[in-house]
Amino acid sequence: MSEEIETEKKQLPEGWLEVDALDIDAQGVARRPDGKVVFIEGALPFEIVSAHVNRRKNSWEQATLTEIHRESSQRVRPRCPHFGLHPGACGGCKMQHLHEGAQVAIKQRVLEDNLWHLGKVKAENILRPIEGPPWGYRWRARFSVRHVHKKNTVLVGFHERKSRYVADIRECHVVPPHVSDLLLPLRALIGSMDAIETCPQIELACGDEVTALVLRHLEPLSPGDLAKLRQFAADHPGVQWWLQPKGPDTVELLDAGAAQLSYALPEFGITMPFKPTDFTQVNPHINRVLVGRALRLLDVQGDERVIDWFCGLGNFSLPLATRAREVLGIEGSEALVARSRQNYELNRAQAVPGRHLCPTGFVARNLFEMTPEMLVRDGRADKWLVDPPREGAFALAKALAELHQQPGAHGSWEPPKRIVYVSCNPATLARDAGLLVHQGGYRCTQAGVVNMFPHTAHVESIAVFERD
Repeated sequence: MSEEIETEKKQLPEGWLEVDALDIDAQGVARRPDGKVVFIEGALPFEIVSAHVNRRKNSWEQATLTEIHRESSQRVRPRCPHFGLHPGACGGCKMQHLHEGAQVAIKQRVLEDNLWHLGKVKAENILRPIEGPPWGYRWRARFSVRHVHKKNTVLVGFHERKSRYVADIRECHVVPPHVSDLLLPLRALIGSMDAIETCPQIELACGDEVTALVLRHLEPLSPGDLAKLRQFAADHPGVQWWLQPKGPDTVELLDAGAAQLSYALPEFGITMPFKPTDFTQVNPHINRVLVGRALRLLDVQGDERVIDWFCGLGNFSLPLATRAREVLGIEGSEALVARSRQNYELNRAQAVPGRHLCPTGFVARNLFEMTPEMLVRDGRADKWLVDPPREGAFALAKALAELHQQPGAHGSWEPPKRIVYVSCNPATLARDAGLLVHQGGYRCTQAGVVNMFPHTAHVESIAVFERD
């Protein structure tokens, strides 16, 4: 830090803070003259602010912005009236006050910092960020439902900022416009039902043609309530109701014969049917671009065998099957493996002339307990696609690194020459990258961010590893 900046900091009026950075939770980071770190909700880098301290520890403080004395050029007016630091503000977004381009730049820095500080890895090349529509992108959401007696109303929405209470929102700009338009009608619907006290949640899952609403109900619904749900669907074309009396495995479509919930990957001629409780990407626009980029980075050839780890419904497996000689999808959930097989058979039957799917198998396995022996039993693959949950793929990377330390000990088995790793947590990606690079014989040739969740602090990323 230059002497000029230090001097300016010392000359700030008492209590004023200059913000140096933004952390992973979208809080401004400042330092007091004695070096104590202050995390300031609502503040942006390069701003000079005043803040109210909510929590004090020996080496840091947590605070909330109260006044801006010098404003960042990247500060913008939030689009949503429910966003902010005011009482009752919605907690669904954290970055609406920051320009979209700056959001992506900060996420790129978070990725690079995590790779270096946690994994001691530096990508040889930084990929251009994958970006999409900044609004109306969220095709999956979980709305809380609460009958508030004091207000004599039903609330449907996300939780308030740092609170267990449901925010009183009347519009939402990160969900599709037609879903935002459903918020008030849904409040009126639940308010008119006998089950007004026993429906705590509505889960949203949009497909290309269908908007599925999963109603969690703690008691059986009356015939009158079922009739109201059906009338709501009739009044809002494209909406279909699913009922969830207990856990996710109890979800059933209210009326059989309704249109199928699905999304398409047009570049590969693939259609993916799914249940609203199946894992699918929140942002379908980004997902289409992400699948295309991942396959181009993997550069699969027609004579190669590929393993898709954490394959889910086959979001990457089926597009890979249009390029490779053979594909193996491995997933921890038996139910998802069954769905992957169904989707494979459906797409194979519907394949247009000149675009076939190669032989593709799916198996269920606990991927958090992988061993070198299990890895060898899955057979040699030329390339891997890895798309784990937030916990990352530590056991898989560790098993691969151990095999690298024992060259020739497992017959003809060889590690993949290229790995494309799609991550929803830069910290676990960095940890696994450290294993692959420092113990597994790989180089991190490329890495970049995927702005899957604009206006939130969530960082999705993609990295490429190649053997020396």
